[in-house]
Amino acid sequence: MDFIAVGIDVSKDHLDVAVRPSGEMFTVERNAAGVPLLAERLQALAPHVVALEATGGFETVAAAALAAAGLPVVIVNPAQVRAFAKAIGQRAKTDPIDAGVIAHFAEATRPQVRPLPDEATRLLADLVCRRRQIVEMIGAERQREKRVTVPHLRKSIVRLVKALEKELASVNTDIDDAVRGSPVWREKEDLLRSVPGVGPTIANTLIAELPELGSCDRKQIAALAGLAPFTRQSGQWRGKSFIGGGRQAVRTALFMGAMVAKRRNPVLKAFFDRFVAAGKPKMIALIAVARKLLTILNAILRDRRPWQIA
Repeated sequence: MDFIAVGIDVSKDHLDVAVRPSGEMFTVERNAAGVPLLAERLQALAPHVVALEATGGFETVAAAALAAAGLPVVIVNPAQVRAFAKAIGQRAKTDPIDAGVIAHFAEATRPQVRPLPDEATRLLADLVCRRRQIVEMIGAERQREKRVTVPHLRKSIVRLVKALEKELASVNTDIDDAVRGSPVWREKEDLLRSVPGVGPTIANTLIAELPELGSCDRKQIAALAGLAPFTRQSGQWRGKSFIGGGRQAVRTALFMGAMVAKRRNPVLKAFFDRFVAAGKPKMIALIAVARKLLTILNAILRDRRPWQIA
């Protein structure tokens, strides 16, 4: 029996789908109508794995709906997929081609599928259903707004749409939290927690707030976390280097990890001690440890290999 692998390339407005080994390809809209149709169509195919890339948030609603429909969903690392594409000589890049590469990657690597428990499946199904209802209500109110000419009625509609949009944002957050805390994403958590100094809180924060982890180089990921140093200078004058910007929640989590790692992680403890022995202030040494920890975690997710002391 053939191993059926589905690859889905997620963009803002649509989902490109590829199926292997049949070679079937199709596209659905990424909205309240398209995603349920996709789930129904995939259920008929009975795939062994449905793979989506982590794309910074666009994938969560689709993953939630497909997982809630009982499909074997996994979130794959974009860096691994790009490396796979290079390895097979696939240089062209379009959304349908990307979907085909993801499907090929899933077929070749056969990532472990961790099914959701029944209660989690029901929760996701309820959240996705509620999201669809809210989206439909927003659409209906906006259609009414186009036809209304009475000012105070128009204001009433605008107020209601704003309230519905606020509720939609809340439901989107609930879906995001449910998916990122589910076994679909558990591989990332296991890899991150293999590093001494990284516990569940730090791992979950990085998964939720820094989905690019594992797909950027060390300078890019440090900049996203606000740990890339920048120097103030003018002419011959050279000021001190500073860090700043980036995602505060991520930076706070990494500092927590660095505080623990400089005591319990032998590699980072030695790294911290070398800075202090060289006369560097302890805060500077701690920042360096946080940046080093981020680099290590980025490489671990990129290579999909747990922590090992060389």
